[in-house]
Amino acid sequence: MRIVAGTRRGLRLAAVAKGDVSGRLRPTSDRVRESLFNVLAGGSYGDAVTDSRVLDLFAGTGALGLEALSRGAAHVSFVERGSTAHSLIQRNVFLMNAGEATRLHRRDATKLGNCPTDPFTLVFLDPPYGRDLGRLSLSSALAGGWLAPEALIVWEDSTPQEVPPGFALCEHRCYGGTHITLAKVAQA
Repeated sequence: MRIVAGTRRGLRLAAVAKGDVSGRLRPTSDRVRESLFNVLAGGSYGDAVTDSRVLDLFAGTGALGLEALSRGAAHVSFVERGSTAHSLIQRNVFLMNAGEATRLHRRDATKLGNCPTDPFTLVFLDPPYGRDLGRLSLSSALAGGWLAPEALIVWEDSTPQEVPPGFALCEHRCYGGTHITLAKVAQA
């Protein structure tokens, strides 16, 4: 990872760690990430990134959370259980000099427990494809108080996903073989 600008706010990532094939890490492609952040920067979502509290579940390399931070997010918490991915996130956070604005949780995203901080307004969810772990992690995050009312969920998978109870579907988008499901925490 290389940093183009020297300050956190306004940072733009020139490259993100490529992941680790043996660790089964597949970072979101640059094309999908750019398209996704264009959607989050305007339109019906307003500016969903600036000053947001971001939760990056199944964080992998941390690419989505770090991109959000570079675009003005106030804080990013990464949740990742894998040791290879955990090390990559630590390295990327260090290279981006983002330690004060991030927190790394080494835990199972499907069994989050109670949230130790304020709830999150933007959630990136990139579970292993085809294993229904996204649905389980969203239910766990909601039950544990990790999600702010009307938090925006960005769920990446190989097919469009149906949201679990407690969530409202906003839309599905397709970028080649990557499907993005956008949802919000349903109003009580």
